[in-house]
Amino acid sequence: MNKRIIADVQSKQNKMRFKDLPSLLVLVLLMIQCKNPSASDQQTAVMFATFNVSMESENYLGRYADGVSSQVLIDKLASGSSPHIKNIAKLIQTQRPDVILLNEFDYIENPEQGIEQFIKAYLKVSQGEAQAIDYPYYYYAAPNTGIETPFDLNGDRKFEGSANDAFGYGRYPGHYGMVLLSKYPIDKTNIRTFQQFKWKDMPDYLETKTADGNNFYSDEAWEAFRLSSKSHWDVPVIVGEKTIHVLVSHPTPPGFDGEEDRNGKRNHDEIRFWKDYIDKNQGAYIYDDKGETGSLGSETFVIMGDLNASPDEGNARTEGISDLLNHPRVNNEFTPSSKGGESLSPDNPYGKYHTASWKLRADYVLPSTDLNVVDHGVFWPVEGEALHELMLDRASSSDHRLVWVEVKLED
Repeated sequence: MNKRIIADVQSKQNKMRFKDLPSLLVLVLLMIQCKNPSASDQQTAVMFATFNVSMESENYLGRYADGVSSQVLIDKLASGSSPHIKNIAKLIQTQRPDVILLNEFDYIENPEQGIEQFIKAYLKVSQGEAQAIDYPYYYYAAPNTGIETPFDLNGDRKFEGSANDAFGYGRYPGHYGMVLLSKYPIDKTNIRTFQQFKWKDMPDYLETKTADGNNFYSDEAWEAFRLSSKSHWDVPVIVGEKTIHVLVSHPTPPGFDGEEDRNGKRNHDEIRFWKDYIDKNQGAYIYDDKGETGSLGSETFVIMGDLNASPDEGNARTEGISDLLNHPRVNNEFTPSSKGGESLSPDNPYGKYHTASWKLRADYVLPSTDLNVVDHGVFWPVEGEALHELMLDRASSSDHRLVWVEVKLED
């Protein structure tokens, strides 16, 4: 091919390029738009989770063992090599929630020995094939468990101070505590805690009576009795320009009592607290530990925790959890489930919704109705699936399962 022919071809190619320029621009713009969708299409996925991790001293030393205290967990965290805690970290690293509540994480006042050490020595270290994960933000505070009282709160005519006579059952201060971890900033200035809210100050509380109709608690005990067996927290988490109030608690199990049903009634009213708090018409009576009164109002929320109650089974007063689930501000259009729970109770229609190995739905992540729920589940592998070996018992990980809900927020 001579130079003239080559020149003609190049000229035609150049003309074609300029002629097709508008269509090429359109194509480029379309490609850019696909990579960068409009603001109305941009969404941030956020996973909220709750997990009772059994990181309390009796799980390491044995039930009713001597020498239990938060020092046991301090030592386990310091070693960086506890098989149990490594397994807990592995489960969290596998599911990778953005915000997670850890129930039964013993309260350790110094975060460098407690939650920060857990993050540094376990979560930020890859556990097997699971990738390391970091939570730059956290919140924790002292619970009512193990705080001694001068009262006989269990009615056995003994004044033991702690355990059954503490404000919340616990063999030492901080037993069965809780911690909130977050990848997103926490508005610590506006956190509200309700550790010291008195049970007597809840309108229409469930009365606890003896068989002969007398008050189960003495007048002095009832005057001082706190509603929360651990605590209730309202922790605002900031995701972009949106604030989501994470409402966390761990009500007492509805058992370990007598005909007076003191724990069953307390469990009911601990759960009812959140129902009233998210209702601007019902929660005006509520006061926090700073003395400020009022409910959450119309703010966005996610309620999380081991609530120790099922609307369908168990010995809890089911109306407590049912009323919360059916509140018009709670998104109750879904129920997290798992194949593991279903396989453990194949003849139980509620089995797939169980969140604990003792066959009950006890753990919850409940978003407000203004949040767009896109996925949810209970992390419970079946035999033959990865990490099934960690589901065996509390020594392996926990007798509870990690429950998660994913929502999408418009940026």
